[in-house]
Amino acid sequence: MSTIVTFGEVMGRVCPPGFKRFRQAMPGDLNLTFAGAEANVASSISMLGAEARFVTALPVNDITTACKGTLEGLGVDTSYIVDSDEGRLGLYFVEAGANQRPSRVIYDRDHSAVSMTGPDAYDWDGILDGAKWFHTTGITPSLSAQSAETTIEAVKRAKAAGLQVSCDLNFRNKLWKWKPGSSAKELAQETMRQVLPYVDVVIGNEEDAADVLGIHAENTDIHGGKIDAAKYTDVARKITEQFPNVSKVAITLRESISASHNNWGAMLYIKSEDKAYFAPLDGQEYSPYEIRNIVDRVGGGDSFGAGLIFALNTPELSGAQDAIAFAVASSCLAHSIYGDFNFTTRSEVEALLKQGGSGRVVR
Repeated sequence: MSTIVTFGEVMGRVCPPGFKRFRQAMPGDLNLTFAGAEANVASSISMLGAEARFVTALPVNDITTACKGTLEGLGVDTSYIVDSDEGRLGLYFVEAGANQRPSRVIYDRDHSAVSMTGPDAYDWDGILDGAKWFHTTGITPSLSAQSAETTIEAVKRAKAAGLQVSCDLNFRNKLWKWKPGSSAKELAQETMRQVLPYVDVVIGNEEDAADVLGIHAENTDIHGGKIDAAKYTDVARKITEQFPNVSKVAITLRESISASHNNWGAMLYIKSEDKAYFAPLDGQEYSPYEIRNIVDRVGGGDSFGAGLIFALNTPELSGAQDAIAFAVASSCLAHSIYGDFNFTTRSEVEALLKQGGSGRVVR
C-alpha cells in the first residue's frame, strides 16, 4: 500500500483523572497525552496496518521530541515535520462528561508553530513522494490566515501530484476567529470553499455540512438526539453538486442520548452511483451501534476517517458497503479507548464486524 499523508496540528491534550472536573482536580495531577485531528488519523491508519506520514510544524524542545517519539513508536513517519524557530506546541484541555453532563474542551493553541508556518517551509515534493492519498481537515485552516494559506496550497499540490485528497470538514466554532468582522461560520465557509475544489472525498459529521456549507438535513434535531439518516443522502448529493470534483461523501451519524450513551453509524455516498451506503446494518436496514458507558468520545470522528481511508486503500475492503462498515466499526471501538488515538488493530475491527460486540473476554 502506498503512503497516506496527513497534514495538520498536533497538540498536548491535558485531562483531569477519570471524570473529575478541573475545579475538582486542580491543584493536582493532570494527564498529558498527544492529540490532534490529522495526527489521530495518521496514528490510527498506522495501527490498522498501512503506511502513514504525518506533517506539521513544531518547535524544538524535549516535549515535542516526546511527541514525535510517540508517533514514531506507532509506526508513523515524522521525517517531514518542520522544526520551527517560532511558535509553540498548542494545548487543549478536556473535561470528560458523563450522563447528562457534556464533555468540555478548552483551547490554548494561539501562536502554535503550525499556525505561524507558511507553505514555503514545507518540502511538498518530498512529502508527496511515494504517496497515494492526502488528508487534512477544516481545523487546520481555522487556526490562522497563515495556516489557511498553507492548507489551500497543500491540497493544490497534492491534487497536482495525482493523489486522492480527503478533507474532514470538522467545524470548530471556537477557532474560526482570525478575520475581524466575520463570524466563525462565515469565515469557515469562505475558506473551505477554497479548499474543497481540490478534494475527492469529503468527510463530516451530522452538523458540519450545515455549519460549513449551509446545507441542512431535514427532520433532524442534533441536540435532541434525533437523526433522520435517510435525509443525509440529500446533503451528500448537494455537496457533490456544489463541488463536482467530489466523488464520495461520508457523514457520521451520532445520536447523543447522553454524554455516556450514543448511537453511532455513518453513511457513504458514491456520486457515480448516486447511491448512499449505510452502516451498521440489521439485514438491509440501517441500525446504529448503541454505545453505552462511553470511555472517551473525543477523536471518534478522526478514527472514523482513518478507518474509511484505510478501507478505501485496501482492495479487499474498498467496496462501498465494506468500507463504510469497516470505518464505523473502527470508530465504534475507539469510544472504548481513553485518549484521541485509536489503539485498535484491523483484526479487532474485523472481529467486531464478524462476531458482534458482546465484549466477552478473549483468551
